[in-house]
Amino acid sequence: MALQQLTQTLLPAIEEELQRVVATCRQPGLEDMYAILAYHMGWQGQGAGPEARGKRIRPMLVLLTAQAAGGSWQTALPAAAAVELIHNFSLVHDDIQDQSPLRRGRPTVWTQWGVAQAINAGDALYTLAFLALRPLPQAISTERTLRACSVLAETCLLLTQGQYLDLAYEARGDLHVEAYWPMVSGKTSALLAACGALGALSAQAEEAVIDAYRRFGSLVGIAFQVLDDLLGIWGDAALTGKSAESDLLSGKKSLPVLYGLARNGPFAERWKQGGVTATEVSALAAQLEAEGGRAFTQDWARRYTGQALQALEEAQPQGEAGAALRELADLLLKRQA
Repeated sequence: MALQQLTQTLLPAIEEELQRVVATCRQPGLEDMYAILAYHMGWQGQGAGPEARGKRIRPMLVLLTAQAAGGSWQTALPAAAAVELIHNFSLVHDDIQDQSPLRRGRPTVWTQWGVAQAINAGDALYTLAFLALRPLPQAISTERTLRACSVLAETCLLLTQGQYLDLAYEARGDLHVEAYWPMVSGKTSALLAACGALGALSAQAEEAVIDAYRRFGSLVGIAFQVLDDLLGIWGDAALTGKSAESDLLSGKKSLPVLYGLARNGPFAERWKQGGVTATEVSALAAQLEAEGGRAFTQDWARRYTGQALQALEEAQPQGEAGAALRELADLLLKRQA
């Protein structure tokens, strides 16, 4: 398998580049600050290792795109590090806002060092992401480097807008399905779109190719989130690694829930009462499925999956990296509920 073979080469290179960039903070008097960043990145502290680091899917996507678009994955390493640092900046801040005690099986930064220092750590990761791009002009044009910086900045704005909507929606009882798409487009989708664009930019690809990879990333992000919403209610916990009860118990306004609320049937009536208990989850999920929520969500997942794969084919990915990109898309888009 091309993806497995390339992963063995690319993941160590990604980790080395990330450590090089974050080491900027490893200065006299800042040792404790560096320790916070190294902990969150999964390099230090109890439980450090591959599980704590995460899958590094986003930087992998950047490197595979660059190679598949006719460039060199080595050239794209600064951009790969940048997107992963932006991703982790958003995770540190999201954990604070959601009051999440755990991240990747370990206590979150804010629970270990307090909210103030966690905010500071997130800000540092955000800044380091832009510093990560400094080597790019040595390999590609200054114009393209500036464009890469612009892509990253615009993506950060979209991420914060998506998070704003996510938080704002928690207190609203008048949401419709149409409100779902702007929120997910600003979260998972925005950063994956940047991965495609930055990879193709690093390869100095033509505009049509850059746009195709950008759309591929964006559509993958939306399809992934829709599938995640599906698995969050009807997924097999043994396969997904997450409880299928969590989304209904937490009151998350996912796509199937918004569909059920719009139907204004028995599901909506119970949901609006609040306080769903663990003993009710199975029956409530069955009711939502009976009202068409599962089929509705599956249909949207199929639509966006098809569009994402079409965009990838329009990009005409080449070689082993192209084959690996297709494999990665299959892994992300063909999870089963």
